Amino acid sequence: MPTIVDLHRSTDSAVAVSVSTGVVSPVTPRTFTPRKKKKPWKSWLLFLLFAGPNVALLIVFTYKPLVQSLYYSTLQWNLGSASAIPVGLGNYVTWFNDPGTVRVVTVTLIFTIATVGGGMVIGLLFAVLLNRKLHGRGAARTIVVAPYVLSGVAVGLLWLFVFDPNFGITAALLDAIGLASPPWYNDPHWALVMVIIVYLWKNVGYVALIYLAALQSVPRDLLEAAALDGASPVRAFRNIVLPLLGPTTFFLSITTLLSSLQSFDIIQAMTKGGPLEGTTTMMYQIYQEGFQAGRAGYSSAVATILFAVLLVVTLIQMKYVEKRVHY
Repeated sequence: MPTIVDLHRSTDSAVAVSVSTGVVSPVTPRTFTPRKKKKPWKSWLLFLLFAGPNVALLIVFTYKPLVQSLYYSTLQWNLGSASAIPVGLGNYVTWFNDPGTVRVVTVTLIFTIATVGGGMVIGLLFAVLLNRKLHGRGAARTIVVAPYVLSGVAVGLLWLFVFDPNFGITAALLDAIGLASPPWYNDPHWALVMVIIVYLWKNVGYVALIYLAALQSVPRDLLEAAALDGASPVRAFRNIVLPLLGPTTFFLSITTLLSSLQSFDIIQAMTKGGPLEGTTTMMYQIYQEGFQAGRAGYSSAVATILFAVLLVVTLIQMKYVEKRVHY
């Protein structure tokens, strides 16, 4: 079979010279056709095919109720009533002038700060511990994370027996060291402490799980280099590991804050907002006003205020806190 050794091209044609025969044969030049651009409507159709169902669900179950809540907050409307009276911003004025609002906001702040801050610290400690090579590490990880997937109502009911001042485990343990059980059910302050403890027990596994995944992605080369330079484990953790955990900490600070401000099930199961409204948060007040008192318009106003608080706090975190995060 002849071998082509030379190729001469001109503007009109191309020829190839064979080694064995010396015959010059023409070569048909290649023709290049430009790629066809995708039609824009096909891209939009593909987008609607994949994102359309999710967008529809968001509109129906998130944005539509949000708009309706904003509208209901401007009405004096009792739940189930066929008529409503427009009051404009009257419900908001009533909430801000209510003497009980200060107590509700204070309880909400204490509960949120304790659960978010405590959950982040305890979850990180658990993650550091579970990241070590220990016997039974798999079982320990399961035990820590398991409460997070349990029902909040079931957890609250079970812990009522734990805190029972007469027959509970806490009463028995305190009695063994000569201390009396606090009035968990009758004192507003102790009731709030009880709810915070149960909330932390249930949700700290989520924080530990996310932190554990982040710790396992920390490059070992950096820790080994720090050890060779004489850095202690505590110093290496503070100067190397913690900065690398910045994105995870930022993510958890947003998700745990939103979850804490919307906590309802444990409070409903354990204290129902009492005693003396000592565990009534803004989220639980929405339930009380809307479904117990039947003041749907007033309840919508409180829900709108809580939504505004969540939105502002999240935007502040994304604008200022994220700048300190090193990706």
